[in-house]
Amino acid sequence: MIGIYGGTFDPVHFGHLRTALEVREALHLDEVRFIPCRQPPHRAQPVASPELRVEMLRQAVADEAGFVVDTREIDRPGPSYMIDTLASLRAELGAATALCLILGHDAFLGLPGWQRWRELTNFAHLLVMTRPGVQAEWPAALAAHLHDCIAADGDRLRDTPCGSVRFQPVTALDISATRIRELLRAGRSARYLLPDAVLETALASGLYPSRS
Repeated sequence: MIGIYGGTFDPVHFGHLRTALEVREALHLDEVRFIPCRQPPHRAQPVASPELRVEMLRQAVADEAGFVVDTREIDRPGPSYMIDTLASLRAELGAATALCLILGHDAFLGLPGWQRWRELTNFAHLLVMTRPGVQAEWPAALAAHLHDCIAADGDRLRDTPCGSVRFQPVTALDISATRIRELLRAGRSARYLLPDAVLETALASGLYPSRS
């Protein structure tokens, strides 16, 4: 079973890495593929170039077995729609491989704004990372389409290639790429929020220059 973890990773940080590790261990994933987005259709464009975000990701996961950087969205022109990414993975890996799209809870609640979002479960399970004690009402369209797909047992995801929704508690690390960029621009330290190698690359490249 393969986990798909998308994002801009601008830059990648311990919030991404820790949650990916917990999901991989909880569901016994064979690997987690980090797929950096070239052109996000639902948010501001990344500050760092695609090439530098890929470099930082590779540095971040270099020593973790089972973490893989997949550049298919970087290599594909135009907006980076997840439905296209999942379709390409399914064509590459075959119909029998179980795929899990790893989402934050906020991203899950925002799915009705995604391109062809109802088709996502035709290609993958949805693995929604949750924080203890955090609950939110589902949008009506989301509830109508996915409420009957909830899988209480993680084995159901491994036994079928797609189609289920699983909620997985993870450690709540209040770290954001936005905050890291703000710290660096202010000339303050971002150490212990992201891997040292990634921080060094960010500083050396001048990706997030200080205003001072």
